[in-house]
Amino acid sequence: MKRRICVLSGTRADYGLLYWLMKELQTYSSVDLQIIATGMHLSPEFGMTYKFIEADGFLINEKVEMLLSGDSVTALCKSMGLGVMGISEALARLSPDLLVVLGDRFEALAGAQAAMIHRIPIAHLHGGEATEGLIDEAIRHSITKMSHLHFVAAEAYRNKVIQLGESPDRVFNFGATGIDNIKRLPLFNREEVEERIPVLKGAKGPVFLVTYHPVTLLNSSPEQAMADLLSAIEEFSDACVILTKSNADTAGRVINEMIDQFCLKHPERAMSSVSLGQKLYLSVMSIANVVVGNSSSGIIEAPAMNIPTVNIGPRQQGRAKAPSVLDCNETKSEIVSGIQTVLENSFMASRKDKHVYGDGNTAVKVAEVLASYDLDGIIFKKFYSIDGVK
Repeated sequence: MKRRICVLSGTRADYGLLYWLMKELQTYSSVDLQIIATGMHLSPEFGMTYKFIEADGFLINEKVEMLLSGDSVTALCKSMGLGVMGISEALARLSPDLLVVLGDRFEALAGAQAAMIHRIPIAHLHGGEATEGLIDEAIRHSITKMSHLHFVAAEAYRNKVIQLGESPDRVFNFGATGIDNIKRLPLFNREEVEERIPVLKGAKGPVFLVTYHPVTLLNSSPEQAMADLLSAIEEFSDACVILTKSNADTAGRVINEMIDQFCLKHPERAMSSVSLGQKLYLSVMSIANVVVGNSSSGIIEAPAMNIPTVNIGPRQQGRAKAPSVLDCNETKSEIVSGIQTVLENSFMASRKDKHVYGDGNTAVKVAEVLASYDLDGIIFKKFYSIDGVK
């Protein structure tokens, strides 16, 4: 009997990181791949990105509506509740042997909660990481405690998952699946990118790839932080700016409105997108002079492509970083200074990538474990103590 492995995806970002794992699982005759698409994938406002999944040749077994149109904390809580209910119904119909979730978003938490109650084993990717400015940190660690197999992106994160009481023989450090995309995706060249993003044609100055998400644990205004970021970018009047929009987080829609206004003000050198798709996004990154903002892609993928990152604010605080990542505060003056620093030729010359997040063979290794790990009795967990305390 085939092993039914169900992969849950809620955003364009996590699908991009799950793609190669899903492709690898399809190669196993012993595996029946199931897919649940939910969250932002089903929202017209965020690009109906479930269509990317289908365009890649995957069958989506269940589409679970959960995302309300508001981005207040109450709206997000209600969305999580809808997610638990909808995913529970989907799991009841699909009856998977294993549920795969990635990261630290509320869609993944809803899926993990539902699977836990259904007594379905959970495999979690990207556990043990730290994003100290976000509720995502608590979500990530909560999913870890609900999960039964753990696939972390670095050895420091493996140690943290074990510190949370997970048995070492269930925690695997195979690196980040984002590096697989860099190694395996045939990226567009400069001319092909320009055909898809016309503002890049004839660009004489540096290319900025910009993504900023709200910092959800702070009381400070995300609007002010975004205003400072956009004001800093305006100081580089010859720069071509490609902005990707915020997720459906608290205040995300406000940030997206500010991005739209910036692009209307600078149509000759700025454009924005709800979702570029993984291939085009990485292709833009490959020709960018700097990645600016607070996205994890600036921490994981950009260094692997030898592109410098100006990482703004506390969102990624606590994550392992390559030397090509320059941290700065969310103020105009520090952002301007940071961009100026990384644009200097000497910056990257002295900061070679340390390959913090693996060699790009993560999906193959994860798929092998998912397809072969003995699931008999896996649902029962004992707290693993690192100091002998019971």
